[in-house]
Amino acid sequence: QKLIGQVMGAAFVIYYGLSLPWTGSVTVNMVITIFWLIGITNAVNLLDNMDGLAAGIATISSIFLAANFLFTSQPTEALVLAVFAAALIGFLVYNSNPATIFMGDCGSMFIGFFLAATSLMSASGGRSRSFLPVLAVPILVLFIPIFDTTFVTLLRKLSGRSASQGGLDHTSHRLVALGMSERRAVWMLYGFAALSGLLAMVVREVNIDVSLAAIIGFTILLTLLGVYLAGVKVYDEDEVKAVSDKPLFAFLIDLSYKRRVFEVLLDLVLIVLAYYSAYVLRFGPMAESLTWRIFLRTLPVLLFVKMAAFLVMGIYRGLWRYTGIDDLVVIGKAVIAGSITSMLVILFAFRFEGVSRTVFVIDALLMLVLLAGSRMAFRLFRKILPPTKTINGCRVLIYGAGDAGELLLREILNNRDLQYAPVGFVDDDPNKKGKVIHGLRVFGGNGMLRSVCRNHRIEEVVISSSRFSEERIAEIISDCQDEQVSLKRMRIRIESISHK
Repeated sequence: QKLIGQVMGAAFVIYYGLSLPWTGSVTVNMVITIFWLIGITNAVNLLDNMDGLAAGIATISSIFLAANFLFTSQPTEALVLAVFAAALIGFLVYNSNPATIFMGDCGSMFIGFFLAATSLMSASGGRSRSFLPVLAVPILVLFIPIFDTTFVTLLRKLSGRSASQGGLDHTSHRLVALGMSERRAVWMLYGFAALSGLLAMVVREVNIDVSLAAIIGFTILLTLLGVYLAGVKVYDEDEVKAVSDKPLFAFLIDLSYKRRVFEVLLDLVLIVLAYYSAYVLRFGPMAESLTWRIFLRTLPVLLFVKMAAFLVMGIYRGLWRYTGIDDLVVIGKAVIAGSITSMLVILFAFRFEGVSRTVFVIDALLMLVLLAGSRMAFRLFRKILPPTKTINGCRVLIYGAGDAGELLLREILNNRDLQYAPVGFVDDDPNKKGKVIHGLRVFGGNGMLRSVCRNHRIEEVVISSSRFSEERIAEIISDCQDEQVSLKRMRIRIESISHK
């Protein structure tokens, strides 16, 4: 019944002349518009899964749509969107966490349908300088609902679940599962919605070359975030096991685990993006000229040579979550090898006629930044998103801020089964007092254990080193007993399980 009502509403909108002019066929445009209206309506409905999320995203989208109408000299439409945004802000006051009122399906579907329909007015304005804004602005303004719906639908299909089945597997739920509060997760998605809205404004004002590069970069960023969030466990183990025996599911999980196909496809996009951007920076907007014809002729050569160089140099042997200095060195060598080899091949194939050497320098620099950035993305997400210390658990204090203490902290942050919430360090070395290790402070050492345990509500102290004297251990035990804090010690053992 809901779908029938949505189709009827879409037909009503099309009857009054609103549609997405994305093709030269009126019939095709009408079909695309129906899918657009129904899709955005349900996307906003699915986004209504956390206090203030759907209303806030809709408010941001309304503001940017209103701004877009102002830029296209459509004040009446801008006023309508401004009033709608004001109404949403009034609702958001009571719908924010903790919410006292809720919109429900009727409210979220109305909001989604209204935004989808009004975005068609901008597309029909016909005042943009190129076709790209007509295509991109509606999508970018409503990018977060589209991204969330696509993300959830894809992962539900891969996990053997129905796309229409409810669950705590949206982007917002996965952010909370990482340890983020609901309020902070919602505000983070607000930020992405504002970023995509700003990008929509930029796309309208700048030339198509810069717009295209910016859109691709933003899409890559959210794709990497989606891949990272896809690794968050939100389904029950029994539920996953029930579908894991399916051949298709097992094949897809294997691809997801190895990530090699994704890495190769991403690198292909990055190579094109870097080379394209280098040409834009060197020669300006793309045009029908000899320079850009050379770009199109040399691009396949560049793709083949650079992918071969990346493979030979070992870029695809590492795991992204553990990317470090050694991996960045490998990336640097691969970029240099790929660029030099590409220049040599093009020299022999085209004799460098009409080919700019400056382009290859710019391309190498951009390629290095893009490759290193993509490989470091997961580590960046782990820094930006809250670690285990923000999750409810046993408040633990690490005694010893050396290598062993840092190793213990990383194990606590990576192993949620420990159910530890690290608070900080204590160390007898006075030079370490006030220092910070992975975001946690070193409070001090001798004589401070009791006060730290008392002031920071410590429940457990873990000694990270085996180098403490028996006398010092006895003092630590006494301090912990006085504060009624349990004491443990980390030991690393390598046991023999077989003999020659």
